[in-house]
Amino acid sequence: MDLKGRNKISPEFSMASMTDIVFLLLIFFMLTSTLVAVDALDIVLPKAKGKTEKSQDVSVTITKDLKFYVNKTPVPKDKIPAVIQAKLKNDDKPVVILRAEEGVPIEEAVYIMDIANRNNYKLILAVSPE
Repeated sequence: MDLKGRNKISPEFSMASMTDIVFLLLIFFMLTSTLVAVDALDIVLPKAKGKTEKSQDVSVTITKDLKFYVNKTPVPKDKIPAVIQAKLKNDDKPVVILRAEEGVPIEEAVYIMDIANRNNYKLILAVSPE
């Protein structure tokens, strides 16, 4: 008695549908990544694990040549406390994001941290992810 199955199962696998899905995901991520616009100056930040996820209320940027910017607007160092207080006066949870470029003396960063501490603002130090 010869018992052989009539239906043969093919061991081949078609990758066409898998490549279509991968291609569509690639296009999706390429398109959505170009829509992310960061409202900040182009500086080199120190590297650390983690990233800034809070929406930005007030961003203070310090460049290597010790120029201070509040939300991309150049501000003299002595006027920074007044500008920050004016921008955060109606905010119930004020947040200051400090973006100090790599190589900035620590005294300059501590100056901004002190302003945030004296006014009970939450301070976030922006870094670039590793």
